[in-house]
Amino acid sequence: MKQKISITIDERTLKEIDSIVDNVLIRNRSQAIEFLTRNALGDNKVAVILSGGSEKALRIGKDYRITVPIKNSTLIEVGLRKLKRNGFKEVYIIARKKILTKLFDIVGNGNLYGITVHYVEESQSRGTAESLKLIKGMINNTFLVVYGDIIFNKINLEELWKQHVRQKRLATLMLTTSATPTKKGIVRVEGTRVIEFIQKPRKSDIYIGFSSMFIAEPDILSYKGNSLENEIFPQLAKIGLLNGHLSSEKEIHVHNEQDVKTSKF
Repeated sequence: MKQKISITIDERTLKEIDSIVDNVLIRNRSQAIEFLTRNALGDNKVAVILSGGSEKALRIGKDYRITVPIKNSTLIEVGLRKLKRNGFKEVYIIARKKILTKLFDIVGNGNLYGITVHYVEESQSRGTAESLKLIKGMINNTFLVVYGDIIFNKINLEELWKQHVRQKRLATLMLTTSATPTKKGIVRVEGTRVIEFIQKPRKSDIYIGFSSMFIAEPDILSYKGNSLENEIFPQLAKIGLLNGHLSSEKEIHVHNEQDVKTSKF
């Protein structure tokens, strides 16, 4: 339930608040103040971990990518601790039944990690966007999305979050430089705005790519398309609703046993 309040703000601050009203995501001054306050306080900060797709394809030995042992822990536990340190209170994990069962055996409801874990079962999926849409109606505020096969301990989540709030786009991608851009979704940028997104091009002279994490508003779940990388991100770039945050630190992908052995964090 919302309540009306009366506050006094200096003129300069008020102008800055009004500047984020875009009539798309934020339609008036009240929504702008609520948006800024909510993000400043970190109230109910939410993350989504995408681990959808075939259970067979996600196996590493007897484990799955998201549950594989990493040193004295597991990949999912490393991720939850990182999210907790950065103020996240709730995490939704999207995956298929056997993977969710394994995850629950490891982290349960998340209490031991100071975070609430929700499990969302995927029965089938034609892409990352279709998997993400399973949370539609569950999350009403800004949220972080992390792909379930990465270690992101060195990533500055606070700066990624702050930039998203400042730039008021529908989504803000984490970007890093890559020596092998044909293996990633590459982006053309002007300032912080992504003007083109191309998923795994055959050739590329661009060495800045999407790094498996982004922050978004719930409205992203209403866009048509099965794949974030092939459909949603290119569409948002064309209409000026996609931002990028360039990080000096990189994520670590864990796809096989060799990745497990060589991973450092």
